[in-house]
Amino acid sequence: MRAILCDGPALRWGEVDDPAYGPGDLVVRVRATSVNRADLLQRAGRYPPPPGASPVLGLEAAGLVEAVGRDVVGWRPGDEVMALLAGGGYAERVAVDARHALPVPRAVGLPAAGGLMEVFVTAWLNLVELGRLAPGERVLIHGGAGGVGTAAVQVARALGADPWVTAGSARKLEACAALGAVGLVDHTQDDFVARLRAAGGAHLVLDCLGASHLARNLDALRDDGRLVVIGLQGGARGELPLATLLARRLTVIGSTLRALPAERKAALIARFRERAWPLFDDGDLRVVVDRVLPITAAEEAHRVVERSEHVGKVVLAVA
Repeated sequence: MRAILCDGPALRWGEVDDPAYGPGDLVVRVRATSVNRADLLQRAGRYPPPPGASPVLGLEAAGLVEAVGRDVVGWRPGDEVMALLAGGGYAERVAVDARHALPVPRAVGLPAAGGLMEVFVTAWLNLVELGRLAPGERVLIHGGAGGVGTAAVQVARALGADPWVTAGSARKLEACAALGAVGLVDHTQDDFVARLRAAGGAHLVLDCLGASHLARNLDALRDDGRLVVIGLQGGARGELPLATLLARRLTVIGSTLRALPAERKAALIARFRERAWPLFDDGDLRVVVDRVLPITAAEEAHRVVERSEHVGKVVLAVA
């Protein structure tokens, strides 16, 4: 089969071995995958795949079931499927633990489903399960126009919370408002801390930036607030003001989805299926697709994401 190969600084569509699969796995004939910032980090050598995972880029994929392991029930060849991966999505075929796969919602379809699993399961894990976001609470979502951001805004609204976002242009803020964001902060002009404090503070902050925003994120929280850090775009080492943490009873949580043990990931996806999956067919949740490019244009797709030119997901179609 063919897959995207990282040959030095370039990406190349070339031949690789077909994926091996076990009794609990599905083989998916990939029709679509998408670009996540983790792909750019892995390509740069800063985010290696977990042990045993495919070295091929790609943390999600959607397509058709091509083969079913002998212990798998509920799936047949030809079924439409979308899957959360530890790697391997930028390819014609990928093997995945069947517990990490879900049917493609009718209202989503292909190719958009190729950009669903990574961002929506990330948003669900960090807003609902770790962040304990409740109806009526105020949540600040940094990078609200990105893949995780556009998913998180919708999940927050579906929960009855009030999502605030930071973004870098009027176009991106307008897109976030259309998804249900009620607080819009242009980070190139406005002070998100001042805006949040004037509104009473955030109950929860979902942060993809890390060290550069650590202290200010805590300042933006109200007492008893929670900060969930899911990315390190602004650096990996920061100083934590413990006196502030104690005095204001704040909680700081670090989170990653890719490296979760298989059993925990399977349980998370099962809970996501029960509570969130129906919301796609109800229209409460949707995949925001900025553009669809052929897999052979992965280099261009990476440039779009690296420059933050997109709103939502950059999807790669696999013929």
